[in-house]
Amino acid sequence: MENNQTDLSSLKIDRKPGKQTSGKKKKYIIPIIIFFGFVVIFALGFLLWTNFFSDKIDVNLVTAFKKTQAETSAILTASGYVVAQRKASVASKATGRLIYLGVVEGDKVKKNQILARIEDDDVKALLQQAKANLSLNKAKLLDAKSKYLRQKKLYEKKLGTEADFQFTDANYKTVLASIEVAKAQVKKAKVDLENTYIRAPFDGTVLTKNADIGEIVSPLGASATSRSAVVTIADMSSLQVEADVSESNIERIKPNQDCEISLDAYSEIRYPGYVSKIVPTADRSKATVMVKVAFKKYDSKVLPEMSAKVLFLDLKLGKKVIQQKPMLVIPKTSVVSRKGSVFVFKVLNNKAVEVEVKTGKKSGNYIEILSGLKEDDKVIKKVTDKIKNGVKVKVL
Repeated sequence: MENNQTDLSSLKIDRKPGKQTSGKKKKYIIPIIIFFGFVVIFALGFLLWTNFFSDKIDVNLVTAFKKTQAETSAILTASGYVVAQRKASVASKATGRLIYLGVVEGDKVKKNQILARIEDDDVKALLQQAKANLSLNKAKLLDAKSKYLRQKKLYEKKLGTEADFQFTDANYKTVLASIEVAKAQVKKAKVDLENTYIRAPFDGTVLTKNADIGEIVSPLGASATSRSAVVTIADMSSLQVEADVSESNIERIKPNQDCEISLDAYSEIRYPGYVSKIVPTADRSKATVMVKVAFKKYDSKVLPEMSAKVLFLDLKLGKKVIQQKPMLVIPKTSVVSRKGSVFVFKVLNNKAVEVEVKTGKKSGNYIEILSGLKEDDKVIKKVTDKIKNGVKVKVL
């Protein structure tokens, strides 16, 4: 019987120096990693605390913008539209087909100028007929008058009968009446012919053309195939702004009060104006009163139906502030004087940053900035003693 013995020499512990050092390094690396992990967590926590949980000053920002002195000192602002006070939709007095149209949009016209004409052949024929009838009656008049005068002499000399005299007298008067009727017919035919011409009622400018050659025009637009107004004209020298003013503010408006007018289409152009009329009635649906503001002077840029803004100026300051150039302004509360200099504060990386500026005129609640800022720059709206250079802030 053979005994199998196990070789235990392979189970010896390897005690070489290199492997022992590697084990010691592993013992130190793990604590170091843990230590640095705590450092990173602490740093992140500190940043979170300082940025989100530490005390910050709440602030509001305001934008630097350009504004005229009139805007800053206006006692009231209203919006409205440019409206021509003399405007007419010119229509035909007769019904007919349009055969001539001599104007287009933008043309300047004079009073009584022929703008358009409708077909007139039938009217001309009636006029010729009326004239012929008048000529015929005038010819009859010569014969009737001579017979009347002859019978009158014979009757006066008792050589003719009374019946013959009365007959010739009646015939003469009938012819006279026929002449008057014929004259009236001629006059009517001339009026009808004139009604085929569409004339300008006053000097103005053509705003719209509402009909074209070949269309039927009529005074009332009696059917879907007919037009009433052929053109619309306006007197461009009668432009005014019609603005709605709240009933609660109407007492602040006075006749001839100075105003400044700006058009939405040309916001940087200012036009001087004045209160021309306060319409003596209110609009119950809007609780407003219409105020008509006339231009003191204006140019060709001003067109009817343009939207406009009106600044009603203080009676004492009106003439002084109107037509001044726009200035860069911010609220007075955004400016602070420290150590002989004037500062505003911008916000950068959640910190207040001090910016030195040079100021100019004060107007109402605003102050002019001459240097240090540009348009659309944002600054802290209200600067308090707590706001200093570098202080942490929170923008609301």
